[in-house]
Amino acid sequence: MKKIQFALLALAFAAVACSPASDQDENAALQNIFNRKSVRSYTEQSLSSGQIETLLRAAMSAPSGMNLQPWRFVVVTDAEVRRDLGGLSAKAPAVFVVCGETMMKGRPVQEGAEPPMVPNGNWNADCAAAAENLLLAAEALGLGAVWTACYPYEERMTQARTVLGLPDSVTPYCIIPVGYPAGEEQPKDKWKPENIHYDKW
Repeated sequence: MKKIQFALLALAFAAVACSPASDQDENAALQNIFNRKSVRSYTEQSLSSGQIETLLRAAMSAPSGMNLQPWRFVVVTDAEVRRDLGGLSAKAPAVFVVCGETMMKGRPVQEGAEPPMVPNGNWNADCAAAAENLLLAAEALGLGAVWTACYPYEERMTQARTVLGLPDSVTPYCIIPVGYPAGEEQPKDKWKPENIHYDKW
């Protein structure tokens, strides 16, 4: 009898382990989205290399048009470089500069030829998706982060290019300071049914 009970228990555990995500898991993912907030003050506690890699992996899991993945990332932890970037960057222990390759290799004109460099008109949409993934990952890790604009403001882009030594083909899209929250910021309720249209405008 005990053998049968153990067998049934083992099957039950296996079924749970192999089952798709539970409602609780799905709700946790949604709750993370709803809880995301802009955090502008941080403690002095540093991020670990594992946390930084997790944030970058999340960013690179974003959708990308034609899977070109034009995003490039500059992670800044050096205090002097963070200060040179200005603004909130100086206050956070880590700063993620999301950049995009605006020129990508196209299809070769003929077989065996070097692929020409062509403009990538979708780079900024891909970078936006990557940035949002990074922000959601920061929330999930209990960290605070905020999206600060760079593109298309020429003065901000020039500053980031100069400080980081970006090549001409790479455009800084946004700067995301990340750290442990020093305050108790709350998410904003942005739900507005009046902004929704069904079937037609």
